[in-house]
Amino acid sequence: MRVPISGPTRSTEPLRRKVVGNTSDAALVTETSHARNINDTANIMGIPSSEVTEKVRNAIMALMSEVDGMRKELELAHRKISELEKLADQDSLVAISNRRAFVREMSRMISYSQRYGIKSSLVFLDMNDLKKINDENGHSVGDAALVHLSSVIVKNLRDSDIVGRLGGDEFGIILPKADEQTATTKAQDLVNTIYKTPLIWQGKEFPLKVAYGIYPLSGNESADQALDMADKNMYVHKKKLKNE
Repeated sequence: MRVPISGPTRSTEPLRRKVVGNTSDAALVTETSHARNINDTANIMGIPSSEVTEKVRNAIMALMSEVDGMRKELELAHRKISELEKLADQDSLVAISNRRAFVREMSRMISYSQRYGIKSSLVFLDMNDLKKINDENGHSVGDAALVHLSSVIVKNLRDSDIVGRLGGDEFGIILPKADEQTATTKAQDLVNTIYKTPLIWQGKEFPLKVAYGIYPLSGNESADQALDMADKNMYVHKKKLKNE
């Protein structure tokens, strides 16, 4: 909707052309711009134009320069804080959330489930035989296996899903709006995909086997309780795999 204009209107100044090649004209435009900024600043500060002497002008310019410097420092500080927050939430080895960040997000999801009655599920993953890989091939291969595993997991999740490394060879996944059966199907698909996508290290294949545990988030448990229950369910699946 167009807003009607009432009252007197100010005449607009003509647009300036871009200065090319003529340094004296460019300097004149810059000086005029600075003068306008100083006059505008003086008006805001309540200094009458008649009192804007050279000394006052220099003081205002120094103040404007200081404010500009403080603004740049503040922007830099905000960027550094953002980077530090990202580092604090990211796992030190793999490019996903660490346990602290994952638990925080799961607490939010539990509250969300409780408030809106929307079913979501926690998937607890544990990679088998990491110690064996480390002992027989070195920790560099073990680290590569964890990085590879996290990469496969991330590539096979929705954008809305949340994944984090809980520690060691354990990973957690939050599946929003997924009931227990849906989460079980997804976990089994992930297990199969992970096994069919082995780590290739110096020409050697390392098939990765993963056990999983499912826990549906009802909204009545804490994040630690949910992790504990999913962990117990994972050990049931791990025991079953060893007996096969």
